[in-house]
Amino acid sequence: MVKVAITGANGKMGHVITSIIEGRDDCTVIGGIDLNTAENGKYPIVSEPALLPEKPDVIIDFSHPSALDKLLEYCINTGTPAVIATTGFSDEQIARIKAAAEQVPVFFSFNMSLGINLLASLAKSAAKLLGGQFDIEIVEKHHNQKIDAPSGTAIMLGNAINEALEEKYHYVYDRHSRRMKREKFEIGMHAIRGGTIVGEHDIIFAGRDEVITLSHHAASKEVFAVGAVNAAVFLAGQSAGLYDMSALIAELQ
Repeated sequence: MVKVAITGANGKMGHVITSIIEGRDDCTVIGGIDLNTAENGKYPIVSEPALLPEKPDVIIDFSHPSALDKLLEYCINTGTPAVIATTGFSDEQIARIKAAAEQVPVFFSFNMSLGINLLASLAKSAAKLLGGQFDIEIVEKHHNQKIDAPSGTAIMLGNAINEALEEKYHYVYDRHSRRMKREKFEIGMHAIRGGTIVGEHDIIFAGRDEVITLSHHAASKEVFAVGAVNAAVFLAGQSAGLYDMSALIAELQ
């Protein structure tokens, strides 16, 4: 039985993760971390990892980038694996995550959905075949409460495509100030915010007289929570290193 602690336990994703774990027999929640320490009647909730009443086998983080430093400090000091599913990190914070993975197991992905990671794989295959002949644009849509833009998932998809194209491309996030034709080696990224959209991502390959679109639509946040819990159970038995969805998918096959 894998003992899990949840960072952001009193947030929306924290509640969803708690519900999913309650329906499984291979893991259990032993504590939560949240600035809002209101008890939920299921497990103790503390304001920072160092105050957890017992050491978990793994921590799932769905909180805020500002919580990263204390999380990594706790994980390194105690040897606790971490599944980091928060988005909106700076380049410096991502570098700290990668550095921490040299000492403890860290599972880090911009998106925990199995479907999104399949989309990234398909996009890489398409880019290898179409790159240089088709313009590439990424459109992401999220709810009106999302803070970061473009989404971490859009960046992940762009990085996957760019990797397949030997890192020749650069990203363009804002066209209204660019009085020029579209450059060949660019990937456009566009963010839409509105209503309660959970998450939609379209990758557009636009060629001469034809357009190919790869799409993913998330109907609820549960798809991300399921992936995070699967990652936690997987990570609990791993050695130090940086893991992502490709490692989990390989384990499931």
